[in-house]
Amino acid sequence: MTDAREQTDAVQGIEAILLAERARIVRFLELRGAGDAAEDIFQDLWMRLTERQIGPIGDPLPYIMRAANNLMLDRYRSSRQREKRDHDWSETQPRQRPSIENALISREQLVQVEQAIDATGERPARAFRRFRVDGVAQRDIAIELGVSLSTVEADLRKVYAALATLRRQFDAS
Repeated sequence: MTDAREQTDAVQGIEAILLAERARIVRFLELRGAGDAAEDIFQDLWMRLTERQIGPIGDPLPYIMRAANNLMLDRYRSSRQREKRDHDWSETQPRQRPSIENALISREQLVQVEQAIDATGERPARAFRRFRVDGVAQRDIAIELGVSLSTVEADLRKVYAALATLRRQFDAS
C-alpha cells in the first residue's frame, strides 16, 4: 500500500511541476528547435510522465526538462526518417504513367476481383470489405453480422481463397 501511495504522490508531484512550469517548459522546447510543435510535445510529455510508474524524483525539474528534450529529439528523428523514407520511395518509383493497355488490363482485373469477391456470397463479401477496406475489427464485424467470430474468420478465408485462385490466373496469363 505504501508503494501505491508513493506512486500517487510522485504523479501528483510531477503534475504540479508540469502545471507550474508549463510556460517555461514550452519556451525551453521552442528555443531548442521545436517551434510550433512545442505545445504538442508538452502534451505528449504530460501524458508520458503522468502515466509511467515512477518513484520519487530528487530534482524533478531537470528530469522533466531532460525528458522534454529527449521527446523533442525523438520526434525530430522520426520526422527525418519519415522524410528520408518518403524521398527514397519517390525516387525509386517511375515517373511515367502506365500505358493505356496496362490501365485497361488493370481495370479489367479489378472488375474480375470484385466479381470473385461477390461470388463468395453476400456475407463473406461484406465481411471482407468491412475488414480489409473499412478496417473494422473482426470481432466487431461478427457482432454487426450477428455471427460468431469463427464464422467471420471462415468467411474471410473463403474470400482469400477465391482471390488466391484469381491471382494464379492473372499470373498464368
